[in-house]
Amino acid sequence: DWSVTGVQTCALPICLERVQARVNIAAIERNCARLCSELRPGVALCAVVKADGYGHGMVPSARAALAGGAGWLAVASSQEASELRGAGVQETPVLVMGALSPSELQQALAADGDVVVSQERHVEAVAAAGGGRVHVKLDTGMGRLGTRDPAEALRVAAMARDTPGVELVGAMTHFATADELDDGEFFARQLAAFASWAQAVRSEHPGVTVHAANSAAVMRDPEAHFDMARCGIAVYGMDPFGQDPVPWTLEQALELSSYVAEVKPCGAGESAGYGRRFVAERDTQLGVLPVGYGDGWRRGLSNNADVLIGGRRHPLVGTVSMDNITVDLGMDPDVERLRGQRGVLIGSEGSERITAEEVARRLDT
Repeated sequence: DWSVTGVQTCALPICLERVQARVNIAAIERNCARLCSELRPGVALCAVVKADGYGHGMVPSARAALAGGAGWLAVASSQEASELRGAGVQETPVLVMGALSPSELQQALAADGDVVVSQERHVEAVAAAGGGRVHVKLDTGMGRLGTRDPAEALRVAAMARDTPGVELVGAMTHFATADELDDGEFFARQLAAFASWAQAVRSEHPGVTVHAANSAAVMRDPEAHFDMARCGIAVYGMDPFGQDPVPWTLEQALELSSYVAEVKPCGAGESAGYGRRFVAERDTQLGVLPVGYGDGWRRGLSNNADVLIGGRRHPLVGTVSMDNITVDLGMDPDVERLRGQRGVLIGSEGSERITAEEVARRLDT
C-alpha cells in the first residue's frame, strides 16, 4: 500500500531513515471510493492531482484515484498534463485548470488536455493553436480566473460551440468559502448564481458537463454536485473543514517520520537551538531528530509541535533548524531505549495520532 520518498529509500515497510514520507496509495483509492459514494447518482468524481498530487506523488495518486472510481483528473499546469500522459495515463480526461501562456496552451492541447476559457480571446487562442476541448468559467465570487459577467460567459460558450476545431465540454465555477461552515451566506450566494447560469448553459448547450464543487462543497451540500465534483484535499484523506478526517471516514494518506539520533541531558537553565528559544526550567533530557525546515518541517513549529516517540507525545522544544529538531523526553530513567526509535511527526503510533490538520492549526494555515 505504501510508496516511499525521502533522502533514502528502503525495501522494508518501516525503516530508520533521516526523514521519510510514506504515502498509503490504497488509502487514496479508498478515499476516492468514499467520495464517489457521497456524490449523487450519475455525478462524476474529478480527482485533483496538481502540485505533485498535493505532495503525495502525482502519478501514483492519479492511478489510485482512478482505481477508486474517479473518472476525471485535474491539474494546474500544462507540464503536469504532459507528465500524466507520459506516465501512461492516456484515456482519462485531464482538465488543466490554470492560466496558460501561448506555449503552455500548445503543450496542454498537445497532451490532449481540456483547458479553461472565460473570454472570447481565449477561444480564439485555442482555435489558433489547433483546437481542443474547453470549459467556460464563471467567477461567482472567488475573484481569480473567470469572468464575473454571466452574459459574457454565455457568449464565450456560444463562440466555443461555433468555432471550428473547438469543442465546448464544460461549464464551471469555484467556491471561495465552502470550507467555512460559519459563512453559509456567501456560499449560498455563489451556488445560486452558478445554478442560475448553469441552467441557461444547459438550455443552450445540452450535454455540457457542469461542475463547481470542491471537497468541502461535496460534503456540505448535494445541490453543489451538479454533473461532476473536483475533489482535492479529501482525496488525500484530509478534512476539508480542517478539523478531523475520521468523522468523514477519510484516511490520512501521508505519514512523516524521522528518528531519535541522539539523547542527551539538559540541566535547568541550559538551552537548545538557535536563539535559545528553549531554556529548561528543570532538569530534563532531550532527543535530537535529524529533520528540519530544509525537509519542509516549518520553522513556525518551533516550540509549537509534538512528536510521537514510543507511542507517546513529546513536545518539540527550541527553534526548528534546517535539518534538526529537539524534543523534550522528560526524566524517563530508561531514556536510552528511545535512541534509534522512530519519531512520527504526522501519522499514528499506538493509540496516539498527529494529523496534518493539527499541524496546520499550529501554523495557522
